[in-house]
Amino acid sequence: MKHMPKHPNIVTLKDTYEDDSAVHIVMELCEGGELFDRIVARGHYTERAAAFVMKTIVEVVQMCHRHGVMHRDLKPENFLFANKKETSPLKAIDFGLSVFFKPGERFNEIVGSPYYMAPEVLKRNYGPEIDVWSAGVILYILLCGVPPFWAEHPWLQNAKKAPNVSLGETVKARLKQFSVMNKLKKRALRVVAEHLSVEEVAGIKEAFDMMDSGKRGKINFDEFKIGLHKLGHQIADTDIQILMEAADVDGDGTLNYAEFLAVSVHLRKMANDEHLHKAFAFFDRNESGYIEIEELRDALSDEGDANNEEVIVAIMHDVDTDKDGRISYEEFAAMMKAGTDWRKASRQYSRERFNSLSLKLMRDGSLQLANEGR
Repeated sequence: MKHMPKHPNIVTLKDTYEDDSAVHIVMELCEGGELFDRIVARGHYTERAAAFVMKTIVEVVQMCHRHGVMHRDLKPENFLFANKKETSPLKAIDFGLSVFFKPGERFNEIVGSPYYMAPEVLKRNYGPEIDVWSAGVILYILLCGVPPFWAEHPWLQNAKKAPNVSLGETVKARLKQFSVMNKLKKRALRVVAEHLSVEEVAGIKEAFDMMDSGKRGKINFDEFKIGLHKLGHQIADTDIQILMEAADVDGDGTLNYAEFLAVSVHLRKMANDEHLHKAFAFFDRNESGYIEIEELRDALSDEGDANNEEVIVAIMHDVDTDKDGRISYEEFAAMMKAGTDWRKASRQYSRERFNSLSLKLMRDGSLQLANEGR
């Protein structure tokens, strides 16, 4: 940061102080919050607003690369607004993973955040172009409100044909999203599920009945595993356990139909505004137009979590983006549509998991190293 010239869109390093145990870094104060939070609050940006933000991001990348610095962790959380105004300057922060580079130099350390990480990083053979990839992902999220890589790419499908959703690898990835989803969103999905029409749940009941071999109205671990295998999807037991725990809201070790249906609603992205209004009304019991923290406590009191108060405070912190101590319909809809869960999911990945993923992909031939001796 000392090497970089002053730039209106890069956070300023004021000074550093060292004591016996730490180096203290004094940075410019940015009071406007993360770019990420504004995306979630809006749902997504207009093309004009996205272009304005992207011009800034590209200028930052250009400035870094011109001075031989690769950022390596560009993402919406690492751009802060200087103040709370709509016209506030946007500033790049967090150069903790950045490195100096020389033209033509290649790097092999796996660093960054998964949603924004270029494939070359996993291949352990990359240069400053990875910052451009990350900027492209940010642009997609600005315009759409969600990451590009759920592996669905629905614009390539025939919209007139309702897809038969199978519990395959793509769906497994989305079920894992369900595991990091906050409890308010899971509870809301169950409310949405209760208001679906017969047409909307067609096929889900058949899948549940097929898996429920004991006809008890519940699916246990073995039935879930056998059902997945019958559908032709060989999923590891450890992954199936993760999926079971994510969907099993009441914690009884089985999936009842309501739990199975809620997960299916998440998989099919069927929630429309009418469904969201009904779900919001379920929580807003005093009809004030807001979900207050007491209403949140009441609605989630049946979830049987020992750390319920901690969970409720965390939900309020994540969903209440304007920090007025309550959740508006707009904030609730933003959580349901774009959600905060993909950011949480990205932060669950450790460097060790990246290393093991990289090795696995190389072993099965998905990735090829440019220099096999490395």
